[in-house]
This record gives sequence, structure tokens and C-alpha cells, in this order.
Amino acid sequence: MTRDKINKSSDIADKNFKKLSIQVSLNGLSFCVADTVSQKLLFSDKLDFSQEQNPMVVKEELEKLFQKHQLDNQHFDEVTVVHRNTLFGLVPKSLFNSNKLLEYLKFNTKVLATDVLSYDEVENHDLVNVYVPYMNINNYIYELFGEFTYMHNGTVLLQALMNNQSQEQETVCYVHVNKKQMDITVLNHRKLLLYNSFVYETKEDFAYYLLFVLEQLDLDSKITRVKLFGAIEEDDDLFQLCYSYIENITVFAPSSPQLIKLGEPSSNSIDFTLINTL
Repeated sequence: MTRDKINKSSDIADKNFKKLSIQVSLNGLSFCVADTVSQKLLFSDKLDFSQEQNPMVVKEELEKLFQKHQLDNQHFDEVTVVHRNTLFGLVPKSLFNSNKLLEYLKFNTKVLATDVLSYDEVENHDLVNVYVPYMNINNYIYELFGEFTYMHNGTVLLQALMNNQSQEQETVCYVHVNKKQMDITVLNHRKLLLYNSFVYETKEDFAYYLLFVLEQLDLDSKITRVKLFGAIEEDDDLFQLCYSYIENITVFAPSSPQLIKLGEPSSNSIDFTLINTL
């Protein structure tokens, strides 16, 4: 993955082999800390907002979260920030020009004149993800920790799913469920058929977007395998509604990176994309 980096000089003698991964969105925050020597998850926390906030409020809440865990005065060997939003567009690498980022987003994403655009390369898949990061968050992280890496959640999600789908012999629709946002990835033998993200308010919105994607790809809702993961359980009303329209739908737990030992009791609640940055 080609990741954007913001750099400060660092002394190798200061390394403590701890990695901090942070996910930011307008609907909530989460982070986890891992020891890269023992390969263990040390601790994590998350904060869901009752309603969507603006980036300035998100920064204030992140400051409070860091202060709560005293992260703002610690040193980390690696820091990664994941920006989760729907302000992105995928571009085939063969057609990508880094000088034309706005051209890739202006027709399907609301881009402000003050927005700074960035991009990630999706490793091994000849795709580039162009997106809008929350630069006030990036600036805050830089002030605290110096050098760090940032990327879009779609980049992490695509790499994790596409690199681990080698055993699938048919088309599978993966739906990553978050609060008010759903990311839909449709793969066939590791070939990407579709990736898109939708903001939803109700379970009816969720079902509509899912069925709409299946219809647009001419996939039969009675046959196509649909796998939901993230903030979803089989007894949720959201799942039950989708199950009434889609016969082959299940909730599953994607495998986590083998290098990280998830021994913490609350580790199962850590966001899939966050874990896959460790």
C-alpha cells in the first residue's frame, strides 16, 4: 500500500515498538495500541457519537479520548490514521494521474475549495483510491507524534478482503457495517466487481442500498452469497430485514492479522479496518 506520510526526524534509539492505530469519522472514533515485539494488542477504546459531527468537533473529541488514556504524552514507534468517509473514488492505476485528483472526485463527491485531496495505492490490485482526508486531524496527530501514516478506510478494507478471498470460487458480496455507514465490496475470484459506500439512517435504507447493488450487478438475491460483518448480529432488526429479501445472507467474522494476538476481552469489538492496519 502506498501510504501518505507526514514526517518529522526521529531517533532510532527512542523506539519502543508500540504501534498506535486510529480511525476517525464524523460518526465516531476508535483506536488500538499493539506491541510489535510481543505481537499483542495492548488496549483499545472507541467512541460513537449520537449524531454526525463536523471535523472540528471530532478533533476535540479525539483530544479528550487521548487525554483519557494519556496517549497525548506517550511515544509510539508507529502511528497510523484511518479516515473513514464516503469522500472517495477508485481509479485504475493505468489511468491515474496524481496531478488530476480533483477530476476523479468532482462529479460524485462534494469537494470544498479548502479540501486537501490525497490518494492510496491498493497493493497488488492496480487500483488507486483518491479521497478527502480530515486534515485538521492529521495536523493534530503530527503535532503530537511527528511522523505518521494515513490512509482511507476503503483502502484497508479492499486490501484485506481481496488478499484473503483466494479460496472463494464464486461471487461474494461483503458488507462492512458501521454506524450510519455501510461499505459494500463485491468480489469474484479476487476480481473487484464493485466497491462503494453508503450513508444510511434506517434499516430500510440499508436493505435498499444492498438490494440496489445486487440488482445493478445483475446478481440474484436468492443465490448470491452476502456476508455481513462489523457492527451487526443475526438478531439485529437490520439483519432480519435483509434476510427476508436475501436467502444466502450470513454474519461472519473475518480473520484478523495473524501477527496480532487478540487476547484482550474487548478485542472482538475492534473495527475490522483498524485491526488490519496493525
